[in-house]
Amino acid sequence: MDPSETPKFMIVRDAIGDDDTTIEPRAVREGRAVTGERDLLISLNDYERPQDVAERAVEAEELGFDRLTVGETTGWNIVPPLTLAADRTEELGISNDVVSPFGRSPAMLAQMALTLQAAADGRFRLGIGPSSPAITERWHGAAFERPLRRTRETIEIIRAVYEDGTPAYEGEIFEIAGLNYERGPSENPPPIDVATLGPKATELAGRFGDGWAPQLFTKSGLEKRLEDLERGADLGGKTVDDLRVAPIVRGMASHDRERARERTRRTIAFMLGAYGPYYGDSVAEQGYPDVVEAVREAWGDRDTDAMAAALSDEVLDDLAPAGTPEEVATWVDEYAAIDGVDAVRVGFVDGMSEAEKRATMEAAVGRV
Repeated sequence: MDPSETPKFMIVRDAIGDDDTTIEPRAVREGRAVTGERDLLISLNDYERPQDVAERAVEAEELGFDRLTVGETTGWNIVPPLTLAADRTEELGISNDVVSPFGRSPAMLAQMALTLQAAADGRFRLGIGPSSPAITERWHGAAFERPLRRTRETIEIIRAVYEDGTPAYEGEIFEIAGLNYERGPSENPPPIDVATLGPKATELAGRFGDGWAPQLFTKSGLEKRLEDLERGADLGGKTVDDLRVAPIVRGMASHDRERARERTRRTIAFMLGAYGPYYGDSVAEQGYPDVVEAVREAWGDRDTDAMAAALSDEVLDDLAPAGTPEEVATWVDEYAAIDGVDAVRVGFVDGMSEAEKRATMEAAVGRV
């Protein structure tokens, strides 16, 4: 069967047991049962033109991914490539991963989200997160102050535009008299996913968001943090089942196993040492303080070889899918099987060829 012709729901026999079992959309590839949904996270810097992003989206849809998502830092604006991706696909979900509440006004974020929702025929999800000091101060020229409060108020204002057709709001950070959104309240506003790491921030995601997109969590670390998400959901009058939980993992599949592990090791180590304090602090709290300290010391000398060397096989295996296609497929599927997880958002690591990206995409959706 051609992947593009895979029915929305399939009955799987033999692959997962004697009984007929209904599984989620796009969850069977080449006779292999796959747990949950799969998102593909891509970097816009990997493409020469926004149109190339649309080509990747078509490929992702044909392979059986459920959603394509892209981040935005200091490169391209996400709206044109996501619009092109939405226009070229029919069922693939479209997301951004994530925008800063310091970089656009809440009303502009609502406009952006509603526009992309229309372009994607209802398949868009808006991703937002507290951002970081570097991006906030050195790119947007704003003070990185009260990021959680700003994220909360931004979400509330976006919802006001969705539901009331106006950004009118009185808060601790924003006071907006409000004008009418020209298209009026939305009948089908896009959900809001919140990217957070810490316990209070994750509680915020559960309380005010429609989904949660964490990153760099071990299985046990993710299970613990899901308790904070559940507490937040309860404060918001809902349950974790009402949220789409889609943790981000970055990895690489290759028949050259050692290359896949080395490329992934370098990327994860770089994120821990060079991406500001938050990822490193989070992984340290998950049981690896000595590893994070060693990576940071090496980054202080800009010694990327030492950074990678400080990341043991144990830590690598806890944080990332890296190895043969079969190993990566199994790792991702086990991660997706964590209670409370709805999808795994798989991203590439640095220095991969197109063939290696294709192999990693196929492994992520169980085509091994």
